[in-house]
Amino acid sequence: MGKGIKKFVIELFAIVVCLVIYGIPFFFAIINSLKSRTEAAELSISLPKKLHFLQNYKEVLTTENYIVLRAFLNSSIITVVSVLILIFVASMTGYILQRRKEEISSIVNSLILMGLMIPPSVVPTIWILKTLGLYKTLTGMILIEVALSYPFSTLLYTNFMNTIPREIDESAIIDGCGAIQMFWKIIFPLLKPVTVTVTILNAVHIFNDFVNPLYFLPGARNATVQLTLYNFVSRYSTSWNLVFADAVLISIPPLIFFIFFNKKIVAGMTAGAIKA
Repeated sequence: MGKGIKKFVIELFAIVVCLVIYGIPFFFAIINSLKSRTEAAELSISLPKKLHFLQNYKEVLTTENYIVLRAFLNSSIITVVSVLILIFVASMTGYILQRRKEEISSIVNSLILMGLMIPPSVVPTIWILKTLGLYKTLTGMILIEVALSYPFSTLLYTNFMNTIPREIDESAIIDGCGAIQMFWKIIFPLLKPVTVTVTILNAVHIFNDFVNPLYFLPGARNATVQLTLYNFVSRYSTSWNLVFADAVLISIPPLIFFIFFNKKIVAGMTAGAIKA
């Protein structure tokens, strides 16, 4: 078997596996979101006898005083603000850790690596948030997401910083750049590949986060998109058409985001791994 045919067979096999694992469940959800309540209760993959697109999706969007739209707004605010803070803080931390080979840098680096391995404690975190007056607030939820994603984001920036020659720093200093000016005008633009990777990975993760909002952001006014699905399953356990309609709605933004930018993820991660 020639290399071309072998490559074609492998790619075809990969496509079939992806369709089975991801395509069929998504098709199942879409089909059942278009059915009537009675048809959807059968949980089959058959086509609907009559489309109930407007009826189902309108009911999902307007139920509980537009909780789904409110959840989209909350999730968008949490995701955008968290990602911006992560880019700002993690990029500067990665730069300092890679450039300064001092003992304090090793200690900080070890603490960041510990953050990757130690799971968060729910009860102490809730106590701290209540003490600070941030429990059940978007600000508290944003700080939680930033704290949880900060170690991995910093690790990506630190590894990628290895690909940027120190001579660029020296040239910038000779040209009269201060430390902050050098970072934002010279170094940060060179971090674009890894910044894109950090943005996509964290945006998809934070937008789809279910566990942390369940613990740290309870309440109908604070609903996020994943919690709406949880509420729909609890409230409409016999109306699978509405549950699947909600599942389809909350899957669309991260799916579009991932489809258009997935190549950037690989490019950013591999670029940082070349000289790490």
